[in-house]
Amino acid sequence: MSGDHVSSVISARVRRVEDLLEGRGLLDAGEIDRRIDEFAAGGSPANGARVVARAWVDPGFASRLLADANTALGELGLSMSGGLQEQRLKVVANSAAEHHVVVCTLCSCYPIALLGPSPSWYKSEAYRSRVVRDPRGVLREFGVELPAETQISVWDASAESRYMVLPRRPEGTGALSEAELAGLVTRKGLIGTALV
Repeated sequence: MSGDHVSSVISARVRRVEDLLEGRGLLDAGEIDRRIDEFAAGGSPANGARVVARAWVDPGFASRLLADANTALGELGLSMSGGLQEQRLKVVANSAAEHHVVVCTLCSCYPIALLGPSPSWYKSEAYRSRVVRDPRGVLREFGVELPAETQISVWDASAESRYMVLPRRPEGTGALSEAELAGLVTRKGLIGTALV
């Protein structure tokens, strides 16, 4: 079976379940599509960058973010609510001693509200399988060379839990505003496949 055929079979099954739920009055026509569109419309890497920049300039916020990310997001008017239920978010902070990288080994679970739609490489079987076996090698392919003594922790997302990396603040950025700092943060940095 080709990948396209598998996708079309799954799509047909999903559509059939939607039809059944709509037919029984459990969902309004098109409700699932509307909710997905609403959820995706608010998601952007700029949201994650705002969170990081605030953590870099406000140590109290950084502490709250690392202790309870879902609650801390509310301080910036953000949430992990996907319309149906709130997903648990854990933010992990990079340091000189430890670098974090995020993956979903089963599919492509990912904090869309904070990072926007996931990149195609994040969903690829190659990334999902290799980053847990050889994280240092995968990071090297992304251009991230870490000292041998730096520990690499791989966080496996799931349907219930999402992860975001808090990159280290770059040297020499002390004079930058919060908005300027946010402009330095990349989606890859929020996943851990870049330093910022």
